[in-house]
Amino acid sequence: MRIIRISTDNEISIHDFPSGGLPEQDRALRGLIGLHCETLEHVLPRRLYTELMVPRRVMREKGGFVSMLVDEDGAAHGLDTNIAGSYLYETDRHGWPIRGNILFVGEKLADGGVEFCGISPKLYKMLYQRLRKIVEEARAQA
Repeated sequence: MRIIRISTDNEISIHDFPSGGLPEQDRALRGLIGLHCETLEHVLPRRLYTELMVPRRVMREKGGFVSMLVDEDGAAHGLDTNIAGSYLYETDRHGWPIRGNILFVGEKLADGGVEFCGISPKLYKMLYQRLRKIVEEARAQA
C-alpha cells in the first residue's frame, strides 16, 4: 500500500509503506520526511477531513483513515514552510505553520491500538487527486 509525500518545494511523490517492524518503519518514515527528523508528529489537519472529505475515524479497514506525519522539530531545525501542509492545518487561522516535508499515511485498528500503514487503494486514488490540486495551487503561490 502507498503513502504520499509533499515536499517544501511543492513536489508530490508516492512511496510504498515501509516494511519491517515498528522501529524499521519509524526510521524509514522519518527518512522520507527529512534528514534531521528525529521525532514524528502525528497531525490530524482539519481541512483534510472537512474539505478533502477523508473519513474522520479509524476503521478496521487497513488504511481507511488518513493522517499527516511531520517533523516535530521542523521549526527548530529552520525548515521551510510546507504550503500544502500549512493550508490543510489551517495555519491561516492560527498562525502556526507546518515546517518541512509531510507524509500522508493510512491508519488501522490493531490489537495493540492504532498503527500506521499504507492508504487503502480506494481512498488513495481520491486523496492523491485532491492533494495534487492543492500542490498545484501552492506552486502558483510560490
